[in-house]
Amino acid sequence: MAKYTPMMEQYINIKQANKDSFLFFRLGDFYEMFFDDALKASKELEITLTQRDGGEEKIPMCGVPYHSAERYIKALIEKGYKVAICEQVEDPKVAKGVVKREVVQVITPGTIMEDSMLSEDENNFIVSITPDQQDYILTYVDLSTGESFVSIIENNFKDVLSELYNRPVREIVLPGDFNDEMREELYHYLNVTISFEDREQIPDDYQYLVDNLSDQRLIRGFGRVFQYIYHSQKRFLLHLQQVEYVELAQYMKLDLYSKRNLELMESIRDKSKKGTLLSVLDRTSTAMGARRLKKWIDRPLLSKSIIENRHKQVQAFIDHFFEREELKEALKDIYDIERLAGRVSYGNVNARDLLQLKRSLSTLPRIKQTIDQIEESTIQSLLPDLKPYEAIFKLLDKGIAEEPPISITEGGIIKDGYHQQLDEYREASRNGKTWVANLEAQEREHTGIKSLKVGYNKVFGYYIEVTKANIANVDLSRYERKQTLTNAERYITPELKEKERLILEANDKSVALEYDLFIEIREQMKEYIPSLQLLADKISQIDVLLSFAIVSEENNYVQPNIVQNHSVNVENARHPVVEQVMKDEFVPNSFQLDQNTNILLITGPNMAGKSTYMRQLGLIVIMAQIGCFVPAHSANLPVFDQIFTRIGAADDLVSGQSTFMVEMLEAEHAVRNASKDSLILFDEIGRGTSTYDGMALAQSIVEYIHHHIGAKTLFSTHYHELTALEDSLDHLKNVHVEVDEHEGEVVFLHHIKEGKADKSYGVHVAKLANLPHDIIDRANYLLETYEATSSIREQESSEEQLTLFEEQREVKFTKDVEVINQLKESNLLNMTPMDAMNLLYEMKKKLD
Repeated sequence: MAKYTPMMEQYINIKQANKDSFLFFRLGDFYEMFFDDALKASKELEITLTQRDGGEEKIPMCGVPYHSAERYIKALIEKGYKVAICEQVEDPKVAKGVVKREVVQVITPGTIMEDSMLSEDENNFIVSITPDQQDYILTYVDLSTGESFVSIIENNFKDVLSELYNRPVREIVLPGDFNDEMREELYHYLNVTISFEDREQIPDDYQYLVDNLSDQRLIRGFGRVFQYIYHSQKRFLLHLQQVEYVELAQYMKLDLYSKRNLELMESIRDKSKKGTLLSVLDRTSTAMGARRLKKWIDRPLLSKSIIENRHKQVQAFIDHFFEREELKEALKDIYDIERLAGRVSYGNVNARDLLQLKRSLSTLPRIKQTIDQIEESTIQSLLPDLKPYEAIFKLLDKGIAEEPPISITEGGIIKDGYHQQLDEYREASRNGKTWVANLEAQEREHTGIKSLKVGYNKVFGYYIEVTKANIANVDLSRYERKQTLTNAERYITPELKEKERLILEANDKSVALEYDLFIEIREQMKEYIPSLQLLADKISQIDVLLSFAIVSEENNYVQPNIVQNHSVNVENARHPVVEQVMKDEFVPNSFQLDQNTNILLITGPNMAGKSTYMRQLGLIVIMAQIGCFVPAHSANLPVFDQIFTRIGAADDLVSGQSTFMVEMLEAEHAVRNASKDSLILFDEIGRGTSTYDGMALAQSIVEYIHHHIGAKTLFSTHYHELTALEDSLDHLKNVHVEVDEHEGEVVFLHHIKEGKADKSYGVHVAKLANLPHDIIDRANYLLETYEATSSIREQESSEEQLTLFEEQREVKFTKDVEVINQLKESNLLNMTPMDAMNLLYEMKKKLD
């Protein structure tokens, strides 16, 4: 083993304890990386790779400047890496040997706190998964906001994936013995950083976070993620909020297929916000509101009373246009109170952050006055008592300067009049600077040198500068040479030297005192963190409800009526996303599934709008159950417990699953987990295999839903043969997409009518896609041939089957008569038991 220098041995020992992180090792003004870290970081960050003498051999090295390290750390974090920050924790002047260094923080994708690394409109969750027999304990923590909540998922790991899918989860913490196959699934479906932690004990100082939990499984689950955060951040976590138990049974269940297929928060095509339900509903003004909206979309409500309460609040904002506009404007002046509170606790808040907090609080009286004008009790409850915030505002208004610098170590952050000693230092500094400012005019007059000037820089302090041409006029008995330049000489006088000492001494003391006073204010602010978090919660709710009201009024949405019976009646419904693109061209359609109708079997050609029709019901249901109004003329809806979809499957090549396999997995998940209170949206089941296989599967699935589940179901199909099910299934109704055909041309009317479709119009769709005329003409000819041949075959097959059936029936009838006659002619009373057995055997033989 090579022998290294003492400093490199220090590095190796620290790196050994942080194997899964890039170690940013502080050397002077740089963070340096060595060995494999240097090789990998030079590629990931595109920085120069060099070498350093480490003892007996040269070792790879690269580094980044300390003052600009944040952008390099951000680049690594965005790629899923971790960064351990290793600082000097000992004054080099008093150190004996190598300066002592320690890791002061490990920055991971789930624990970032810097604004530049966070997305303001979504949470940054770190989640721990703790298996407990067949169940899984999920604990969420957003370190930037302090939110903490825990839930239990029973029996099914697929439900864990569905719960986490499309949520802003950046890192998952697992026990060391977690199942490898499940871990791979987490990484594959969620693409997150995986970390490990086996400690579960919560320190005594933080027991209050779990005082409201009685289930030890939940406490252990939170303990795992807490231990990971606590040991990686190495500081107090006073802003963490008490852990909330989220009972998932209180919210609609959306599996990962439904979240994807309905495009709630990201589009299937490019994973962006554009073209999603979120893009339509998001008219929020604050970062807190934007995050709240995503939570509501991800967890639609099941409580009829809470849903109706939100509808009532939205209606109140719609009814009060001027108050709504006033609130909207006021919210624009509110910064991210939730994350500012987190930064106060975390210790990385600066004076500008506190100024943002003060400006946010200054809008509260305006907001309260406006809310008081809305005569609706549910609106009045949206704002807490303002007294604590008045105290915070006064503290910040008195202490923090109006235009502070970013740094908290350079002064200029505390207001005049806040502290007497600070004012005295400042006065001394200002008087000295005034004296220096007057010195230039005095010396020009005394020496007669008109170009003489008095200046200052951080290296040499104050000086009197004279050009080379005027050096002869300098009185060297008064002037002492300080610095020689190319075209000038710089001097200092005894008086200037004394003033410099007084000014710099006052400046240094002033800056040091300002820093201490700022830390004092920051510590006082920590007492108000719970109040600030409560305010952030309330403001975010107001913001989302305002957004719902604005969108509902602008787009002519209606308040849905939540019904107790299991019926759906939506008149002239519209797809909330598609109508934004098509505007007045969108064709509304209705949904009518009364208590006697559970399944709508939808037929019609491609491009006619079947998928849009199905998706829009799913989106309308979700909108209603998050508290928003819906795009329709009227809507009567029950509360759905789950939504299952099978729309637009694709290959999952990473898992080795074909389109058809994905289709079957989605269908299997639905039929196994749906209840009578669920909504099922199945589009073209069975199309990924042969016609007869597909048709058989489709019919079997429809029948199973009808007989065993009873869920409200929209089932679209190209298998027109399935429309015959209306005659045998009492709760199924045929509907089709209307098409206008004239002289070989087809117009899709996108209108849903009762009854079945009689054609697929596939060739017409190909024509609309501008396939070459030769292909279209040939396809039409072949279609006519196939249809004619199929008709003849069906007739022949039918006649053959009928003839065969009659022949079989005649033979069976003849045998039946022979056996009956034989039985009539037999004298059973004179037969021995053995004779009777023989007779019975002969008769059975004839029937076989």
